[in-house]
Amino acid sequence: QVQLVESGGGLVQPGGSLRLSCAASGSIFSIGTMGWYRRAPGKQRELVGIITRGGSTTYTDSVKGRFTISRDNAKNTVALQMNSLKPEDTAVYYCKAYINSFERWGQGTQVTVSL
Repeated sequence: QVQLVESGGGLVQPGGSLRLSCAASGSIFSIGTMGWYRRAPGKQRELVGIITRGGSTTYTDSVKGRFTISRDNAKNTVALQMNSLKPEDTAVYYCKAYINSFERWGQGTQVTVSL
């Protein structure tokens, strides 16, 4: 069974940094675009950014210059480096990937930015 598992969430002060990781496991033949989404309290889930298999990235405007997505195709992982965090970045962060041509989601990891 294919699954995605996120890790690295937690509590951080404004201006701080966190690094999220997401690992795919199971019977994997191919992984296409991978990405990160988030759902803030009382809001709909939104795109944070995506990365293609070739390494091209796209970010939502609110995180440009602060967040960086990277992936390791050999290890079937994707990471989200978050710097200069703001309280409005508080959300549950989800990893998504197209694995064997099917859309897969992780279970989410909480990120809280607060004093």
